[in-house]
Amino acid sequence: MRGEATPAQIAALLTALRVRGETPSELLGAVRAVRAHMSAIAAPPGTIDVCGTGGDGQGTLNVSTATAFVVAACGVPVAKHGNRALSSRAGGADVLASLGVDIAPEHAAETLARTGLTFLFAPNHHPALRHAATARAELGFRTLLNLVGPAASPANVRRQLVGVFAPRWLVPMAETLGELGAEHIWVVHGHGLDELTLAGETQVAAWQDGGVRQFVVNPEQAALPRAPISAIAGTDAAGNAASLVALLQGMRGPYHDTVVLNAAAALIVAGQAADLAHGATLAKAALASGAALAKLHTLQKHL
Repeated sequence: MRGEATPAQIAALLTALRVRGETPSELLGAVRAVRAHMSAIAAPPGTIDVCGTGGDGQGTLNVSTATAFVVAACGVPVAKHGNRALSSRAGGADVLASLGVDIAPEHAAETLARTGLTFLFAPNHHPALRHAATARAELGFRTLLNLVGPAASPANVRRQLVGVFAPRWLVPMAETLGELGAEHIWVVHGHGLDELTLAGETQVAAWQDGGVRQFVVNPEQAALPRAPISAIAGTDAAGNAASLVALLQGMRGPYHDTVVLNAAAALIVAGQAADLAHGATLAKAALASGAALAKLHTLQKHL
């Protein structure tokens, strides 16, 4: 974090941890170190983040970015932490840039206070991680830092929907965030995705009231039909941006339903929905009414 290690030393550390297998205590220590060096922003009480680790290799459309617009349209403050492409061909930051959404760090807190939604581009708020950038790029595989990102929200949120690339990290991620003061967390892995999925069951580790509860959810609980992961395959930044706009304009189908399912889970975490069916109803209304699209327009107007 202080730039005192060479890229080769950083790569050696990350590789050794990956080969041996990172431990929950190492994840907790790494998150504490990254949080200690991040550029934080003020956020109102009840703010939520919806963010995944990336690294699932599925190349889907941008689910968590779209989910942020829907959840914010339901009246929940959202500080969406994200980055450029990791497991998709176009990351949330790539898509937002193509849509003209401002992600400048000096505007983040003010934008959140005024609009109820802001996007936190990870490199803007974690400048210390630049020291590991070369090593990570050259390694080209998932490392401990993929897991650290979603657990190091610059808004210090205490409620969060987190997707992880492998089921073995469900409980450790939930426990790490709980140890760091979280109120309510869902950590999810959906049939190979770091999202809730329509393709089958999604595994969940939920932190609340000082402990972790594990369970599975399925699309039918939100009255949504199943669909294969291939139904939400993404393209490049321009293509994914066009799909996002079409979704917010009322397009139906698997992308719509996937976002509704994820938004429903986020609304449970935020304390706004009693269950997935209730959350899905709220999310569908936010899309159908144009409220989610209005959030995009608001952010585009304030450049």
